[in-house]
Amino acid sequence: MQLYIGNKNYSSWSLRAWLMLEKNEIKFDEVKLLLDTPAFYEALKEVTPSLKVPSIIDRDIHVWDSLAICEYINDVYLSGRAWPELICQKAKARAIACEMHSGFTALRNEMPMNIRAKRSLIISDSCKEDIVRVEQIWAEQMMQYADKGGWLFGRWSIADAMFAPVVMRFQTYGTVLNSQAQLYMDKVLSCPSLVKWVNEALQETDIVEVDEAGEARE
Repeated sequence: MQLYIGNKNYSSWSLRAWLMLEKNEIKFDEVKLLLDTPAFYEALKEVTPSLKVPSIIDRDIHVWDSLAICEYINDVYLSGRAWPELICQKAKARAIACEMHSGFTALRNEMPMNIRAKRSLIISDSCKEDIVRVEQIWAEQMMQYADKGGWLFGRWSIADAMFAPVVMRFQTYGTVLNSQAQLYMDKVLSCPSLVKWVNEALQETDIVEVDEAGEARE
């Protein structure tokens, strides 16, 4: 299997698919492309019609979009284990994963993932509302599952993959959370797979100007 990703410092969608494979110890070849370069789009012409990352090629199957990749891996390699077992939990996990996938536009636009940086920002009311909603999701789940594994539904799931880049954003911009939501953020930051991604992101030197938001902070 080949996984096509962008710069680890910036590519939040790539992180989701990469975590799905890394956390579940599925063997893959990583193909990292520099975002927003002619070579990036040229390399993806034979991989995905979207010309976006992440994308995978598994034998003769091409899959693009981070959530679609997670679902494919779950179906083919994990026998469905990447969602909670109970129908009620699975339904909620899918709902919040899809909410992250299709929503939180202001947060994503105003607070781009930039792992190497520590920045301060002036954000819009819409972005503040997005942060409140994320905090609500995390706190609500921790009230139930903090002592049952610490992930959003106890054990790691696709829902956690979808929210991992938000944790990185909040760390970059110094977002203050309530104690329950902070428990979840700390859990994610201690994940060995995420630590591996972060360490590799810190070694990168390429700059994507559009994702260099805000001003440096201590």
